[in-house]
Amino acid sequence: MNEKAVKKNILKNPSFQAILTSLICIIIGLLIGYIVLLLINPAGAGEAIKTIILNFLSRSSSAAQMKALGNTMAKTAPLLMCALSICFCYKVGLFNIGAAGQYEAGACFGLYAALAWHMPWFICLIIAAIAGAVIGAISGALKAYRNVNEVISGIMLNWIMLYLTNMMLNKVKDPTSPYTIKISSANKGALIPMAGLNTLFANNKTVTLAVPLAILFAILIWVILSKTKFGYELKATGYNKEAAMYAGMKEKQNIIVTLAIGGALAGVGAAFLFLTGYQEWSTTQTSVPGMGFNGIAATFLGGLHPIGTIFASFFIQSITDGGALIDKSVYPSQISDLISSLIIYLCGFVLFFKHIINNAVSKRDTGGPNVNDVPVEPAADKDDKKEGGDK
Repeated sequence: MNEKAVKKNILKNPSFQAILTSLICIIIGLLIGYIVLLLINPAGAGEAIKTIILNFLSRSSSAAQMKALGNTMAKTAPLLMCALSICFCYKVGLFNIGAAGQYEAGACFGLYAALAWHMPWFICLIIAAIAGAVIGAISGALKAYRNVNEVISGIMLNWIMLYLTNMMLNKVKDPTSPYTIKISSANKGALIPMAGLNTLFANNKTVTLAVPLAILFAILIWVILSKTKFGYELKATGYNKEAAMYAGMKEKQNIIVTLAIGGALAGVGAAFLFLTGYQEWSTTQTSVPGMGFNGIAATFLGGLHPIGTIFASFFIQSITDGGALIDKSVYPSQISDLISSLIIYLCGFVLFFKHIINNAVSKRDTGGPNVNDVPVEPAADKDDKKEGGDK
């Protein structure tokens, strides 16, 4: 096979197209972000966008770079779980915008189990998963039995869970601050083990088993959706509920189970952040955590594929952390949120980008001249031939 044929086959490959379109979204998003920085202050715009892109690599020493990388990875794990929650439900035809509320449920019951009941980390993890699954199942039941759109019920539950979490965790907060008690001082057994990973990242104690576990969850979700009968039935229900019912599938049960699994993933994501001791929950919080919504960006940037979501989650978290390193006296740190938002918006044009690529490949494949370029015999010549034939 010659080189030209190989290039054509690569361009036709759906996986390659997904990667290419994601890169297009990233480049355009960064370019627009750079233009915004130029409008704010052109003098330091180049350095600012460089810092956002490089993040931990912009640190002065290798030890500082590894420690900053560890912080990014520690926050990538919960983001990946939220992204997997949205990805799993989307594959089954459901838009789980309620991942933020399920994340809050995981934080609420996972932290309460750790601080009030003094449970070990793996029990807290299971409790967080169950809490997220219950909130997801509520949206699923409303969708299955009352045809309530999961987006509407999810948004409502996001706010219900926010204030319920604040009330519950107010019982285990530090008396001198609005934040919950540090797990490291109240119940060290509830901290997710580091298993030696911290030594790889300049003794960064926030890098725990949560990171490899999140990656394993991504692989597991891919296997369930692509390689099992259970995953096939869930996707079939999402594509056509009536057809699934006709085929003997339990379509109502599948909807509830799908959102329950999505909720469990988001709940575990919260546990992966708060049970590492990276941060505490603020009981005076008045806005829904952005982790659930950032998961939307990571999901679509990852091409709606569980494995692609791993890399997309790391990228989204990396530019978010990079945005916190720019000169805040000149530029707002929210510039990274703007770039993430632009990338989400551009992901809506993925099919358009793929259409352009497929058209370009089709034109190459034809190889011959365009139909419009084929010479047409002059009418006079046709008449002459006709006359000659009559003679």
